[in-house]
Amino acid sequence: MAIPQLLVGKVCGITGGLTGIGRAIALEYLRHGAKVAVNHLGAANDEPLVEAFNRDASVVIAESATLKTEEKQYITVAGDISKPGTGVNFVTKIVEAFGRLDVFVSNAGVCQFAEFLDIEPSLLTQTVDINLCGAFYATQAAGRQMALQQSPPGGSIIGISSISALVGGEKQCHYCPTKAGILSLMQSTAVALGKYNIRCNALLPGTIRTQLNDADMSDEKKRTYMEGRIPLGRLGAPKDLAGPAVFLASDQLSSYVTGAQILVDGGLFVNLQ
Repeated sequence: MAIPQLLVGKVCGITGGLTGIGRAIALEYLRHGAKVAVNHLGAANDEPLVEAFNRDASVVIAESATLKTEEKQYITVAGDISKPGTGVNFVTKIVEAFGRLDVFVSNAGVCQFAEFLDIEPSLLTQTVDINLCGAFYATQAAGRQMALQQSPPGGSIIGISSISALVGGEKQCHYCPTKAGILSLMQSTAVALGKYNIRCNALLPGTIRTQLNDADMSDEKKRTYMEGRIPLGRLGAPKDLAGPAVFLASDQLSSYVTGAQILVDGGLFVNLQ
């Protein structure tokens, strides 16, 4: 039985959309009938990731499309999100391809575990530039575009924060503050952009098995310990964020939701002692 398509006619942009959470959201948006633009770094090793995304996107579109169309349903755009001009260029490419921007997911981020006393300025700068400054620049570019739009006006901006915005992490002293910053950014932009009918919300994933923590979670003892702290008894998967991201993107489901934070953590936060 085909699922109802909740994002038909929507144009969605996602940063860091070739891997992990961003990729899962991008494919789910396509499944729900949206047109999707994916930003990626553009590194030499991105080519196989782009090819894999193209394959999976084509399958999703073929399986879920209720109307056959020759129109392009998605694009990929390279660019380093830590640079102020990348967000502007990404939004420009989206509008050139699809005419507008309805949903923007600020997802791109890095997480390299390190002891606090050993963190070098270069690692702190890189983490802040990508996770927080990149989110700011990209969100600002998306907000500017959405503020100009009519028929319908506005849009939805979703920041991928983290449970780490609410709790500390021994080897994440450079990372947790950036995720707290994204939560604050979404709260602040919800106030600033509400007059344009732009909704801004944050998703806070718990421990999600992605390429960012794969090595760390490969430690069986640590993985078992983490699973034991989660009421649902398992680590999260990137697809666990896709449904909440559809909810926040859909005017049918969340038209009066802005400035909110939604934990997607299997209950980990309420079980922390």
